[in-house]
Amino acid sequence: MARGGRFVDEFGKQAEGAVEKASPWIERLARVGYAAHGTVYALVGVLALRAAFGAGEIANQEGALRWVLLAPMGKLVLGGIVLGLLAYAMWRLFQGLLDPENEGTDVRGIAKRLDHALNGLFHASLAVSAGFLVLGASRGGGGTLDDWTAHLMVQPFGRWLTLIVGAAVVGAGLYQFYKAYRADFRDELKLGEMGAREDCWATRAGRIGYAARGVVFGLVGAFLMQAALQTAPDKARGLGGALRTLAGQPFGPYALGTVALGLLAYGAFMFVVARYRRIEPA
Repeated sequence: MARGGRFVDEFGKQAEGAVEKASPWIERLARVGYAAHGTVYALVGVLALRAAFGAGEIANQEGALRWVLLAPMGKLVLGGIVLGLLAYAMWRLFQGLLDPENEGTDVRGIAKRLDHALNGLFHASLAVSAGFLVLGASRGGGGTLDDWTAHLMVQPFGRWLTLIVGAAVVGAGLYQFYKAYRADFRDELKLGEMGAREDCWATRAGRIGYAARGVVFGLVGAFLMQAALQTAPDKARGLGGALRTLAGQPFGPYALGTVALGLLAYGAFMFVVARYRRIEPA
């Protein structure tokens, strides 16, 4: 037992040393990743805003990246976004698995770390999809949210699992509203390096952005719960579906335009995060 304990301690020390040596690169990865994450949200917001004015179609994250290909030097730009998304995925997985920010192993800490890890996996998948677009190939084996929902629902206790996932997404949406109200995202920023005007506008953008995400998350979670309760996987909707649902409501263009501006604000706030977030990976 003593020998095993020494081995674990030695392995832990070596891991800490490796992370400390790599910390400058990890910080760079994180900052590039936040900028890429913000770019994707800004693109979705731009397309949604155009749709609110009747000048285009709504798209989810992958659809927004596909739209980039239509721009001048689209493949080159999209390739840069792919690298940024991979950087973001790596940072999120690093947060979730190695806990560099000491979020702990209590219920709240585990929930936050699990969210980081799932976020990382999602963005890794998004980066792979976008990478295939750059190469001009079809990803193959992909699936929409209702495809994944259908797969989940045929598993043992699948309807209940889908219902739980939907409730968790609704909870995540409520948490976005909580963050918008508390503005506790400011605690993660280097406020001393920001001017008063930067602080003011960053706080406004963060609040508006998180509130918009709260609306979208709430709708996505509600659709998942509806799919589970009605045993109808086609009822599941992702980001694009949630925005289209808003557009179909009374005063839909106004509601869609408001949320689109919120997503743009969130994208802008992520660039603030990329510049000013405190990142201490060691």
